[in-house]
Amino acid sequence: MAERALRGTRLGATSYENDRNTDLAPRQEVDYTCGKGHRFTVTLAAEAEVPVTWECRSCGATALRVDGELPQTKKSKPARTHWDMLMERRTMEDLEEVLAERLAILRAGRRKSA
Repeated sequence: MAERALRGTRLGATSYENDRNTDLAPRQEVDYTCGKGHRFTVTLAAEAEVPVTWECRSCGATALRVDGELPQTKKSKPARTHWDMLMERRTMEDLEEVLAERLAILRAGRRKSA
C-alpha cells in the first residue's frame, strides 16, 4: 500500500506538511535603514533581542535600526607590536650591545668564507 501511495512522486522534493492547526511563534518586524538610503524590514521572534545594526540587504553596508541610536564604541588598547614587547624586556643600550655582537659574528663569518 505504501508503495502505491508514493508512486509517481519525487521523495524529498515536496513537503506533505501544511500549516493547518499550528500556532506560529509570535514575531516582530524591525525596520532598518543604511547610509545609502536603503530601507528594509527584518522579521524576528518576539522574545529575541533586537540588534541595533544589521547588514543591508542591498549594498552590504551596516544599517541602523530606524528607532535606534548608534552603539557606543568601547575604548580599546592599541595592539602591542613586537617592538613594544621587546622594549618591555630590554633597554636601548642592551639592544645596541646585542646588535654589535651579532654584526661581529656575521662579519667574522664573511671573512672565513671569502
